[in-house]
Amino acid sequence: MGHKKLVKFRAIETYKNVLQEPENMKGNWHSFFGNDNPITLELACGKGEYSVNLGRENPNRNFTGVDIKGNRIYTGAKTALAECLDNVSFLRINIGQITEYYAPEEVKEIWIIFPDPFLKKESNRLTHPRFLYLYEQILTPGATINLKTDSKELYDFTLETITEQGCPLHENIVDIYAQGKATGALGIQTFYEKMHLADGRTIYFLSFSLPPDGVKLTGRFKKLQENVESDDPAL
Repeated sequence: MGHKKLVKFRAIETYKNVLQEPENMKGNWHSFFGNDNPITLELACGKGEYSVNLGRENPNRNFTGVDIKGNRIYTGAKTALAECLDNVSFLRINIGQITEYYAPEEVKEIWIIFPDPFLKKESNRLTHPRFLYLYEQILTPGATINLKTDSKELYDFTLETITEQGCPLHENIVDIYAQGKATGALGIQTFYEKMHLADGRTIYFLSFSLPPDGVKLTGRFKKLQENVESDDPAL
């Protein structure tokens, strides 16, 4: 590991707004923030640009960037501390363990910003049904999931998943810049988005909710559902 990464890892160990695989946080996030304001997650947050910017613009909401890479979290966490954004925090965990850290209906909204599209392994995509099922365990009914991506493959896959699962679709934008939709939350540009735009890539956006009758899992992922419902600690 390089020296710069080591410095960042040591720094976040001292940051009060960074939790690394914390204990006893499930159901206690409102106590952590010190208020009852709605909680939004930015999954695979990277440097946390969305969490920080949304926190600036929405002081009456709480935001947590979730990622496993501490050296990236460092950037957003440092900025949030410097600006005294007490409504912004970061959680360093594997997203597949999200149900271990949030209780049912503890989260109001999810943003997924330029995630790895996992072109060779669909089941790793953060909009795959197996992940949607996990989100279902922590989201309030009717909560919104937002995906912003430059990957046509991930956009198409997510749209197919939304249709197959019967998810209510709130917004479907092909090329947010060409359609003049890059305003408000959609106008926030991450480090990677700026790179994608410089390369002339199209930016896609989908906003949807989970199906009222529940996410349906099939095949080998049916076991995941059985484990969650039985509260299996081995999941």
